[in-house]
Amino acid sequence: MYDVVLLTLGSERDAPGGGCGSGGACCGGADDSAATTDADRCETPRVPVLACADALTARGARVTTVTARSDAEIDEVLARLDGPARADGLTWPDQDGKTRLVVATASDAQLRAVLRRLVRRYAPPPSRRPADLAGNRTLPDLPAVGVLPLDPARSGAARDLAAQLGLPRDPAAVAAAVLDGSARRLDLLRNDGGSVTLDGALLGAADDAGRPLHWRARVEVDGTVLSDGSEPITACAIGNAGGYARLGEVDLLADPDPTDGRVAVAVAVPVVTRSALGRKKVRLEVRRARGRAVAVVPRDEKVPFLDDGVEGELSRKRSWWTEPGAWAVWTG
Repeated sequence: MYDVVLLTLGSERDAPGGGCGSGGACCGGADDSAATTDADRCETPRVPVLACADALTARGARVTTVTARSDAEIDEVLARLDGPARADGLTWPDQDGKTRLVVATASDAQLRAVLRRLVRRYAPPPSRRPADLAGNRTLPDLPAVGVLPLDPARSGAARDLAAQLGLPRDPAAVAAAVLDGSARRLDLLRNDGGSVTLDGALLGAADDAGRPLHWRARVEVDGTVLSDGSEPITACAIGNAGGYARLGEVDLLADPDPTDGRVAVAVAVPVVTRSALGRKKVRLEVRRARGRAVAVVPRDEKVPFLDDGVEGELSRKRSWWTEPGAWAVWTG
């Protein structure tokens, strides 16, 4: 029998301290008194969460539903995935544990937030790198997670990661995958800003009229320079999966694969050409490369970006690197 934790991120997840889940078993935990005491601070679980919990319970699983509103509350849940104590004192995931985690996601950013905390929990500091850690990795195999999408699948280019990976969306199918399915291991991108990327990042922006804003940066992939920083860039895509493979009608990334151990990178550069009649025309030249790591050094003050749907601004060098097969999802 499995213990399954159904984790939802609450609307106040980033609020400091307190919140549902603090100090006990709020939102469906094992401690009935704590659940009753904190009930007024719990968000009512959405229908897919309740349906998935019912499907898991019907199969004999012990189910706990938790709404976390802070990183500390996410960490409380993830601690249930810890393995036995090690001689070197490192916190390590239990590869044979009977506790399974399902993350109810309204966006890829929410799934990313949970994986970010998993990495922070289990990645050893460089000074304490254990001998049993793979040479091409900085962290152990993270526990597989079940993904329960809360919103309908979107068609077209703007597909979430669950749709790209072909994961089940029906709550009963998600429950079956978690209890009876197999773990599909996927690459993870880490970066020197302390975060992770599951799908990809898109650097660049447009003005209010939709016209691209040009910027400059040095972009290098394993020694291959895609831009030396002297020319304008329209967009730069950094892909683990295919969420940012296209920009409008332009193909940026060519067949990104979250299982090939490489990061796919593309830089779109405007190139001015002239026709035989002397008319000026601007076309986008797309330069592509794949490798273990990519470094972007902005020459402009701030470069806006989206990373798994999370907005940010790049003002100094940022490097992303691949952790092959570091995380996993439960599939049917």
